[in-house]
Amino acid sequence: MEPQLKVENVTKEFAIRGNGQSIRALEGIDLEVHAGEFVSLLGPSGCGKSTLLNIVAGFLHATTGRVLQEGVEISRPDRRRTVVFQDYALFPWMTVQKNVEFGLKAKGIVPAERKVIAREFIELVQLTGFEDRFPHEISGGMKQRAAIARALAPNPDILLMDEPFGALDAQTRLLLQEEVARISLKTKKTVLFVTHSIEEAVFLSDRVVVMTARPGRVRLISTVPVERPRTQESRKDPKFITLVQNLWDSLKTEWQDKKDEAVNK
Repeated sequence: MEPQLKVENVTKEFAIRGNGQSIRALEGIDLEVHAGEFVSLLGPSGCGKSTLLNIVAGFLHATTGRVLQEGVEISRPDRRRTVVFQDYALFPWMTVQKNVEFGLKAKGIVPAERKVIAREFIELVQLTGFEDRFPHEISGGMKQRAAIARALAPNPDILLMDEPFGALDAQTRLLLQEEVARISLKTKKTVLFVTHSIEEAVFLSDRVVVMTARPGRVRLISTVPVERPRTQESRKDPKFITLVQNLWDSLKTEWQDKKDEAVNK
């Protein structure tokens, strides 16, 4: 079966202002993601995870290589792909209801239908009763639930999530991980997810892509052997614990190699 998303030999360089040089953020990335799959990008800070996500989103262009969605090269942002950012990115002057309706309005859906669809997704993320609240009137976790509902409401083929829980406290983060696991299982959306957290990646994903330090390359890809649906009890599964440890060992080697390289310069 052809992958829904295909990254082919992607390299990305950024010019350094003032000296004519450049920094290579990504090098030779190859990756395939199939429809309905939840794939996490995991790696040390600065390895290019978010850069790769932004290339998939169409916000950035690869220096070399290309990204295909269902065989068509991605060249710009597209309604078939929506993004959930770390900082919520809700419109502060809109209620939760209006924020969730925003993408539907852009698609030209009539107001009555927008309202019904938005309510369905507000219920999906368990925000029923908060439709008329403004972002400053709800908690960080609720804002992120609203952002997820807004991203899902236009019915994209692929959901891109860039460290969506990074700004949350530990308890809220764990609760939202369980929510996203539930939502992804129910909606069967394809998800590409960026995170620094090994446990988060294992808990949510079908596969975890471990990237090297800059320039980011694919170091290894691990399939998560833990059955769905996943709850907090899943974290006690020996297969979960073993995979977390194996990924930690791989990343620890990466960080140590980079540290030794810096010391020897």
